[in-house]
Amino acid sequence: MTNPSASSALGKFIWYDQMSNDLPGAEKFYSKVVGWTIAPNTMNAQRYSLLQSGETMVGGLMPIPEEAAKMGVRPAWMGYIAVDDVKTYADKVKAAGGAIHRPPTEIPNVGTFAIAGDPSGAGFLLFKGNSDQAPAQDPTKPGHIGWHELHGGDPESSFAFYSGLFGWTKGEAINMGPVGTYQIFTTKGQQAGGMMKKMAEEPAPHWLYYITVDAIDAAGDRVKSAGGKVVHGPVQVPGGSWIVNGLDPQGAMFALVAPKK
Repeated sequence: MTNPSASSALGKFIWYDQMSNDLPGAEKFYSKVVGWTIAPNTMNAQRYSLLQSGETMVGGLMPIPEEAAKMGVRPAWMGYIAVDDVKTYADKVKAAGGAIHRPPTEIPNVGTFAIAGDPSGAGFLLFKGNSDQAPAQDPTKPGHIGWHELHGGDPESSFAFYSGLFGWTKGEAINMGPVGTYQIFTTKGQQAGGMMKKMAEEPAPHWLYYITVDAIDAAGDRVKSAGGKVVHGPVQVPGGSWIVNGLDPQGAMFALVAPKK
């Protein structure tokens, strides 16, 4: 993993990884669907494949840790939020009604992380890198994460939790009829994602990460031909972008977003 904790990144999602039971399979799937190149981890002994878009590292793939697998953790994507002190923020998460599933832990030569859950149960990581250098994430570039979407509890309560921790601010609140309110949020003045109540058919609250691609139809075809499933879309969303929600061959949920169909 790279070292994404510059002060300009504090309170933002700055890294993403997918835990799976089939690391070579995940490498093959995402390199085909997204066009990521795979780089080996040379920072430490951990089995971890770095995902690279052009020259920029954007995330990684890793096996599900043994202790997590024993607890029933399934393949999933997780996002890392940059903080300046992981222990302090872990305490803040608990005080705000969230949970810490793994206490602050050091990754050799990389940084410190903790695995957290919000009050609805959706998971995320707190992270402080050893370096002051943050990766140049650009949500509009293919291969970068273009949107972050919480399928959690009541959006008003969810927003209060994350805003209180990280200073996120409210954008537009969109009435989606029977589904309820979709609350857009901004980080560091940049529109970053939305929050909604999870759908009844979704097994548990979670964050969904939208990976930017060039065109949605071709990307959806790649998902299917690589052994994944498209479970929603393609559909055009407010602002004109096109999205699909998918499952990779191991059942991890992800999404794609593109400026054109």
